[in-house]
Amino acid sequence: MSAQTTLDAWIARDAIPFTTGSLASIDGAVDRIVGSLGDTVELLGIGEALHGSEEILLIRNRLFQRLVQAHDYSAVVIEVASPQARAINDYVLGARQVEDPVVQAWFGAGFGSLDANRELVEWIRDYNADQVHLPKLHFYGFDLPLGQGGLASPSRVLDLVLGYLDAVDSASAKTHRERISPLVGDAAAWERPAAMFDPAQSIGLSAPATELRIATLDLITELRIRRPELVGLSDRLAYADALHHAELARKLLDAHAALATPGAYASMLGIRDLIMADNLEHFLALERGRGKVLVFAASGHLKRWMMEWHLPPEPGVKRWWPAGAQATQSLGPRYAVIGMALGASDDNAIAAPEPDTLEARLSKVGGPLIIPTHRGEAPPPAEVATVPIRSGSALNPTYSQLTPESFADFEWLVFLDSTTYPRGAPPLTDWSAETS
Repeated sequence: MSAQTTLDAWIARDAIPFTTGSLASIDGAVDRIVGSLGDTVELLGIGEALHGSEEILLIRNRLFQRLVQAHDYSAVVIEVASPQARAINDYVLGARQVEDPVVQAWFGAGFGSLDANRELVEWIRDYNADQVHLPKLHFYGFDLPLGQGGLASPSRVLDLVLGYLDAVDSASAKTHRERISPLVGDAAAWERPAAMFDPAQSIGLSAPATELRIATLDLITELRIRRPELVGLSDRLAYADALHHAELARKLLDAHAALATPGAYASMLGIRDLIMADNLEHFLALERGRGKVLVFAASGHLKRWMMEWHLPPEPGVKRWWPAGAQATQSLGPRYAVIGMALGASDDNAIAAPEPDTLEARLSKVGGPLIIPTHRGEAPPPAEVATVPIRSGSALNPTYSQLTPESFADFEWLVFLDSTTYPRGAPPLTDWSAETS
């Protein structure tokens, strides 16, 4: 793009309309995006503008289906807790049935309560059931482990590691379990909802928690020292999964410690996104040789620039580096991300965008549309820097507007004129209790 191209000229020239009601139209848009990114991309992100859009979820579903059918993708990653998502991965692979209590519980709350999300899971399961389809598709969650209303007890992750050791060296597993179990104690003490907002309610810096961090480090050290032996007793992927979850437990303990530290809430958010980034690299390693990976999450987690948010419990703006920034550093051109923008949404109390904002300029063309950002060749920086940022949502705190940094954060943007609230979602007034 010429450096002299104005914002309005860029939009008029490069915007590509598509139709959400036409599979062929959506597929064509997906093919256009993937073709422009080239063959180096192994991890493709799509950042939703908010948790609260039926149309975004449906576009996500068709995007993944097209990526599987035409572009060698073998896994989807969603912004849900990583250990719990393992049960749904078992379900899509046919190893669990819908009557399984764990599957039923997952479908009945949070992510699983949304109709479009259940439709995605069922499509993956049906695809895998066809013997002609190889490789089989995988479903992953990359968020930090969550419990009943707060950060998860470390036992939810450490139990996975100790279960692996049980199978390869029961004596070592017994030794670590006897040391770890008394330090973990009651899971409810770790998962107090109040600890998310009051450091005094967190046990993350208690004496047992500190000892547990040391015990977890010792567990990691043993796994790493014995790698050749343990891989021989199991296999490479099983070992890698156990080591990954041991390191995940350590970072989860770091997050609990941050919650217990006054003024360190942003540090906990940074640890959360670091966990997300490490999970993504782990899933890429698991899928290597099978296919590429799509990750779908709030755009703030997948963008490349620093995250800023007004968020309780502490006053002021919280700043931390998101998972997308971490992935950009570790994966380079193997990572690409699509951003999403929205004109208005009555259901989410998002009014029409103010004049001259990026969303208002896109609205003049009309959506839905896709448009390349031409990272590194954007319209004149002076013009971009002076573009006003539109107002947010009066009800939905997860809504994320476009900013001047969006030209560097994303390779492409998907713009929708409007959106409705998702089928099966809880009332918007209760949304903060269901999402993060």
